[in-house]
Amino acid sequence: MTDRQPAFVLVRPQMGENIGAAARAMWNFGLDRMRMVDPRDGWPNPRAVALASGAGRLLDGAGVFHTTADALADCHYVFATTARPRGMTKPVFTPEAAMAKAREMTAEGRKVAVMFGPERAGLENADIIQANAIISVPVNPDFPSLNLAQCVLLTAYEWRRADVPADGERMEMGGTEPATGLEVEKLAAHYEERLDQAGFFFPETKAEGMKANLRNLWSRMPLTRADVQMFHGMLRQMVRWKERG
Repeated sequence: MTDRQPAFVLVRPQMGENIGAAARAMWNFGLDRMRMVDPRDGWPNPRAVALASGAGRLLDGAGVFHTTADALADCHYVFATTARPRGMTKPVFTPEAAMAKAREMTAEGRKVAVMFGPERAGLENADIIQANAIISVPVNPDFPSLNLAQCVLLTAYEWRRADVPADGERMEMGGTEPATGLEVEKLAAHYEERLDQAGFFFPETKAEGMKANLRNLWSRMPLTRADVQMFHGMLRQMVRWKERG
């Protein structure tokens, strides 16, 4: 992993399981710079290792510090995650905007950190004072508390998305590819021919309009080559069945 990424700082994390889950969430999105401030149950923690699964290397390389100030000492810009208003004059970012700014700063060689508070009550004001900005997630105001690993996952996802934009929608082709115009034209002609033989285009005065509607139907459908082959096969099988009868 590149050094140009933010450090995720877990301040006074309480449960080893949450530390491990946070490590796993970070690694899901290509982040491997974890720091911890005074973990409640000490360090190392076997429960963290168990929950980290394949992300144990993050825990092996995690920095452990006695104070928040120590963990942030080499950083140029720090974000603090919090769900509660703190009455402080600081810029407040959504996770998306914060990680876009973090990517700009790390690309310039500046060290960025994101602080996450302990599970029970989140960051204390004394921690947030040391941050340059706040990350606030637009959660349900009646239930604003996020689990530590959830908050890490959400922020890490936005970091990844700032670097590798995801398409809002994409088509999984399943081993095939889009049908060409010629293939769709041949399919339309096949159906038109067989339907004409079956007397479908009746009465004659409406036949041309019916054929045009059918051609328009085929052109509107996002057909794949596999779809075209299947439709040809369906029609051939129906014709064989009719001829056997």
